[in-house]
Amino acid sequence: MPDIKYSRHARMRMVERGISAREVRDAIIGGSKQTRGNKIVSTYKHLEVVFRKLDDGYYVITVMLRW
Repeated sequence: MPDIKYSRHARMRMVERGISAREVRDAIIGGSKQTRGNKIVSTYKHLEVVFRKLDDGYYVITVMLRW
């Protein structure tokens, strides 16, 4: 499993919205992806995860709930 690093903003949003690290990982691995500039947006079930691909893993920028 690749390493996943989180921005402070992403960690705060995960706590506020009750989103687990496992849900974020599942979204990164199994979600449908769109690129927006140098960022990737992965949509999976009730989540959207904005992240960047690193050489050794991923850097999560923010996490949002979808309704």
